[in-house]
Amino acid sequence: MASINRNYLKLQGSYLFSKIGRKIREYEAAHPDKKVIRLGIGDVTQPLVPAVIEALHSAVDEMAHKETFRGYAPDLGYSFLRETIAEKDFKARGCDIDADEIFVSDGAKSDCGNIQEIFGTDNTIAVCDPVYPVYVDSNVMAGRTGEYDPALDCFKNVIYMPCTGENAFTPALPSETPDLIYLCFPNNPTGAVMSRDKLQKWVDYANEHGSVILYDAAYEAFITEEGIPHSIYECEGAKTCAIEFRSFSKTAGFTGLRLGFTVVPADLKVDGVALRDLWARRHGTKFNGAPYIVQRAGEAVYSDEGRKQVKEQIAWYLGNAKIILNGLKTAGIEACGGVNAPYIWLKTPKEMTSWEFFDHLLEHANVAGTPGSGFGPHGEHYFRLTAFGEREATKEAVRRIGLL
Repeated sequence: MASINRNYLKLQGSYLFSKIGRKIREYEAAHPDKKVIRLGIGDVTQPLVPAVIEALHSAVDEMAHKETFRGYAPDLGYSFLRETIAEKDFKARGCDIDADEIFVSDGAKSDCGNIQEIFGTDNTIAVCDPVYPVYVDSNVMAGRTGEYDPALDCFKNVIYMPCTGENAFTPALPSETPDLIYLCFPNNPTGAVMSRDKLQKWVDYANEHGSVILYDAAYEAFITEEGIPHSIYECEGAKTCAIEFRSFSKTAGFTGLRLGFTVVPADLKVDGVALRDLWARRHGTKFNGAPYIVQRAGEAVYSDEGRKQVKEQIAWYLGNAKIILNGLKTAGIEACGGVNAPYIWLKTPKEMTSWEFFDHLLEHANVAGTPGSGFGPHGEHYFRLTAFGEREATKEAVRRIGLL
């Protein structure tokens, strides 16, 4: 008879953002006269920029004619997009990344969750704590994490690297050597960044110990300060130890289009096997490619007009972040982030747990955010707010929070 993958039973409750959505719906159903301002899930609110819209329209017109119609995309993605990314993104920053090391996909979330399939289930993983839930959950599903320890609120075979106010929310090198190291900078959820010198130490550590860094740089476009690397390949030796995930979702508002890419350098090998070849095999077997029209839209992001328009949109979201950060500090709430990332990470007042604060904020201010404990044990007593809201709604949310 059929059996199930029992590793799924180890997952803790529902997916974090599904639980948040359910609680908001229940509150709104019970209070139809209340308008909830959502600053929890990091979905964008501004429309696609004109350069992207123009590229979409042009590509759609191509699909209407036999001579220019496109079917399945190439396994790695269309060369026009991969070559553009290689030249205008990586080589422009001094990173020696070629087009054939770039894999176009439908988003960084999918790739972050799927990349673990090319590694053995006996590999140990290390994650920042707090951390984006997909890293741990996808490894739980694969049976790589061991059993959940409710007393410690963590999985037994996962190395949790505490990220707290004391270490500026950046982890220390682990004393126990992991095989796979997940790093996300600018960080989701804390908004913290890592200097090039600090990131170089991680690259050196991984090369010395034979570890592979899985580097999520989905929010690199929000970096405003000098000396902060936009790619791990700005560090010497990263091509032999790191895989990088990138996304158009927040960079260019593609949450509704779905487009991203993963970089797997040809020089990166484990047990003498090139990981690029394994990922290419997995990619070709399980993925039929991002749509042609969406890849043309992605190409437009790198045009002169596209870059300018996207930069202006990111600055607009960071304007929201500044409003939230300044408003919280004025209200006497300890908070950080919002400078190089679209997220603000705040300390819950009065020693509330993060879910207690979620309920308090929803009930008394009609504002929804994300409980920090959903990102890991060290997220307890913290809370995440997003800058991806409407401007007036963001101002009103901050006003309501300040009145609590």
